[in-house]
Amino acid sequence: MPRTWAARAGWALLDGWTIAERDIRHWLRQPFNLLVGLVFPVIIALMMGYVFGGAMSLPGGGEYFAYLMPGIFAQTMLFGVMETFTHVTTDAQRGVTDRFRSLPISSGAVVLGRGIADMLNSTVGLTLMLGCGLLVGWRWQQGIGNALLAIGLLLLLRFAFLWLGIYLALVLKRPEAIMTFQILIWPLAFLSSVYAPPETMPAVLGGIVEWNPISATVTATRALFGNPGGAAVSWATANALPLALGWPLLILAIFAPLAVRRYRRLNV
Repeated sequence: MPRTWAARAGWALLDGWTIAERDIRHWLRQPFNLLVGLVFPVIIALMMGYVFGGAMSLPGGGEYFAYLMPGIFAQTMLFGVMETFTHVTTDAQRGVTDRFRSLPISSGAVVLGRGIADMLNSTVGLTLMLGCGLLVGWRWQQGIGNALLAIGLLLLLRFAFLWLGIYLALVLKRPEAIMTFQILIWPLAFLSSVYAPPETMPAVLGGIVEWNPISATVTATRALFGNPGGAAVSWATANALPLALGWPLLILAIFAPLAVRRYRRLNV
């Protein structure tokens, strides 16, 4: 093992990239599952926008697609956690994780490689969704700098949920648990401001929606993109940008150490 901190970090990064290359080669050889995962958010956006968009009236006005697309971007980052969960549990069940642990590689390389692969996947997926939005008429209105900041917030949200997915996958270890995991993820998406403004909901439900981490990122990115986003009727909606930074950092601070600790204690 390298003796200095910098050498150990370089060793872990190199081994992590080697693990990530395994997933990239798998995507190239069997692209069907990857393509389905990338197209699914596009289908959701088109269905919600064209089927329900005509019946939606936004407080303060504005086109529904302009309101919807930032929400779909954030939802795509959230749903990526299911991809993480499936890969980690499948590797654990097939003994691939144990095989990696027996190799002379950095102890954090496996989870780091999983993170690199999933962030590459998410970046491609987000790029596809941005293209989809442009095709249906969505535009950013506040300049390229604010648009890049909004994209950074979306990727930060994905990075935080990535570690939540790795931790839960290492705890449950079974791919069959994905159904249970989906039952938990879907309410988190719908109890947010992805599809409708919280001020149009009953007071208690609207309060829950406003404090949802997904809502914070959605509201902040709508403001940065210059898209309609409803009124700032509470502290949470008026301070969406700090919350959009704070929630992912809090999730990251909790679940990244737990995931690494859980990985090191597998089979102990």
